[in-house]
Amino acid sequence: MLSEQDILVALRDCFDLSLPCNIVDLGMVRGVRVAVDPEAPGAGIAGVPEKHRVVVEVAPANAADEARMQMSERIRNRLAGLEEVGETTVVVIESPPWSPQQITPEGRRILGLEGNPNLVQIR
Repeated sequence: MLSEQDILVALRDCFDLSLPCNIVDLGMVRGVRVAVDPEAPGAGIAGVPEKHRVVVEVAPANAADEARMQMSERIRNRLAGLEEVGETTVVVIESPPWSPQQITPEGRRILGLEGNPNLVQIR
């Protein structure tokens, strides 16, 4: 069965438009829900892989409508590449807004913020 962790691994291929880091390590992904889709074509037929409905909640770093649309499309396109995903819904979270404090330690490493005395450390 498809898991939240499987979705997060796949979303590490989705990068923000303005920051050279994936949306998971930037802390933009606020939640993932995965449920079997009982109405998917082939549901209940032996040998046909189960399809899932996936909901991804994100808080974008850029509030511009164009940036939000592009991020949503990137998420949907990436998850469409997973055989087990039948439908993806992206929910943009307005509050609380994204902030640099949500970047993961791995994200700080990717952005070159760890161990660089010339850059402000984000805690």
